[in-house]
Order: sequence, then structure tokens, then C-alpha cells
Amino acid sequence: MTALKNFYFKYRHGLVMLVFCIVYILLFRWLEMRPVRIYHVVHTVFDDMIPFCEYFIVPYLLWFPYMLFAVLYFVFVNQNRHEYYQLALNLMMGMTLFLVVSYVYPNVQHLRPAEFVRDNVFTRLVAWLYSTDTPTNILPSIHVFNSLAIHMSLANCEALRGRKWIRRSSGLLTVLIILSTMFLKQHSVIDVCLGMTLAMFGYLLFYPGRMQEILQPLLSPDYRENKRSGYNR
Repeated sequence: MTALKNFYFKYRHGLVMLVFCIVYILLFRWLEMRPVRIYHVVHTVFDDMIPFCEYFIVPYLLWFPYMLFAVLYFVFVNQNRHEYYQLALNLMMGMTLFLVVSYVYPNVQHLRPAEFVRDNVFTRLVAWLYSTDTPTNILPSIHVFNSLAIHMSLANCEALRGRKWIRRSSGLLTVLIILSTMFLKQHSVIDVCLGMTLAMFGYLLFYPGRMQEILQPLLSPDYRENKRSGYNR
């Protein structure tokens, strides 16, 4: 009993994300099943230019363990509570806004192919995905937002500063996940752009110190003077 009590007090901060995820899943399922008379169709001409490619199902599905292991790392391994709450609050902010948008602006996309030209393990996985996930409530893309939020947390983690391969792998996987949402016809370009915009807002809100580090050289008089000198050569 003492061991369980110690475990609770040591990792109780993880309950924040656990409780939120349970509430989020319940509300999302309700949004998916509620009767809606009119859906707003999300579509751009750019969506028609992007071909369907079933191989992107691999990075798309990798989003789930990517999310899970990153959150578990910040709960159980990383000792910096501030970094954990940066990630948790960022994720909760974006996912809550997604629920609000889905409620007030019911949306749908009609991008999915009617049939697959190839029959392989990848198209079967995509078919399974289509059968379990409706093409409604897609704006903004949570796949995109959460991937970027996770990458931000890993890229700004002090304990991982010396492990460039983790940051680079995370960045590559994030790019592939973002592309997969469009190549699998799960999301419109609009969903992706809004997901990226929301992620940038979260970065400005929850990582202001890091943004200041990036902008400081641009704002310093010495940098501006050197820039002008370079132009005048």
C-alpha cells in the first residue's frame, strides 16, 4: 500500500493528461455520433493535385505510439515538471479548440477514393482506417497539431539537448505524419494549414522563452548593423 501511495504522489501530475484524454475521447465520440443536418465541405483545388498513396499509412499509424511514448517520457522519465506541463497544456489547448470548432462548425471531406487500384497490406490497412474513422470533424487536423506539439516538446527538452538524433528523428517523423494526412486523403490542405497555425500559436504561448532566443539576434542592434553592412558591400 505504501509503494502504491508513493507511486501516486510521485507521478500524480500525469493524471492531468489521463483525465483529459478520457474526457476528450468521450466528447469526440459524441460529436461523431450526434445527428447533424448540414456539414460544411472542406476542399481546395490543391487537394485534387495530391495523389492517393497507401504507403503513407505507416507514418500515419506511427502517430499513435509517437504520441503515447512522448507523453509517457515526460510523465515518468523526464524530471522537469515545467516541460511536462508545457506539453500537457499545449495539447489540451489545441484538442479543446478542435472540439469547439467541430461543435460549432460541423465539417466533412469527400476526398477518399471510391476504390483502391492496388490490393496489398497497405490498402487493407487504409480500408480498416476508413471503416473506423469517419470523414467528419477534421478541422483543424489533430494529427498535424499533436505531432508538432510533441516535436516542440522534444526539441526544447533540456535533457535531450545533446541527443540530436532524437530531435532529427522526431522532426522527420512529424513531417511524414503531416504528409500522410494528405496522401491518405484523411485531411484537406486547409486542415493541415490550420493545424500548423494552431501549433505555431501554441509554441508562442507555451514556449515564449524559446521564441525570444530565436528572435533576439534579429532584434539586437549589432545584428541589424551587420546586416546593413552586408547589404552595402
